Amino acid sequence: MEIKEFSEIFNDYLQELNIKLNKEQIEKFYIYMNMLIEWNEKINLTAITKPEEIILKHFVDCLTISKYIKEDSNLVDIGTGAGFPGIPLKIYRNDLKIVLADSLNKRLNFLNEVINKLELEGIQTIHARAEELGKNKKYREQFDVSTSRAVANLSTLSEYMIPLIKVNGQCICMKGSDIDEELEVAKNAIKILGGEVVNKDVFKLPKSDLGRSVVIIKKVKNTPGKYPRKAGTPAKEPIA
Repeated sequence: MEIKEFSEIFNDYLQELNIKLNKEQIEKFYIYMNMLIEWNEKINLTAITKPEEIILKHFVDCLTISKYIKEDSNLVDIGTGAGFPGIPLKIYRNDLKIVLADSLNKRLNFLNEVINKLELEGIQTIHARAEELGKNKKYREQFDVSTSRAVANLSTLSEYMIPLIKVNGQCICMKGSDIDEELEVAKNAIKILGGEVVNKDVFKLPKSDLGRSVVIIKKVKNTPGKYPRKAGTPAKEPIA
């Protein structure tokens, strides 16, 4: 796909979100897309490989949460994978300071290449599991915002995300359209970890039938010291 067509398709979607990108930002997204396609032939980064689908299902999808994030926020993206939503947010919102966390080094090699190629500043990668970060004093309760996209069920996710944010910070959980049952099951875990659900936004991606949910959890008190539990436990034994 040539950059002219890329720009037209991308901007057409973004109009519905009231988001405007300048020429430099469009170019960065275009480079990012091509790097994603190229690297995906060597390592498994995404099952979505067609340019039109990358634009909507990755880039536009990630930018839908920008409106929830306050200016100059310090953000950690848990289980970032191929950089979603952290890198699209950084390209669009240079005010954000972002940490991309993932447990697989080969993904981080890709992300570091992207960061260097796009000359992004105020963004870094960390090779760690979420449980390890949450126990590390350098990162525990240090962030304004934690994000995640298609990582785990909400009970498990809460134990990954809530320990990392400050009191009054927020977790932005990007989920599929059918979230009510999962949210109900997770309510007690969220409360135990110091969180409170303050918003559930259900919508469709622009010009599509693709349903999405965003669950926003506000941290109302410090997370008890026993959480997160050791690596692997939150996934195997979610807080009931």
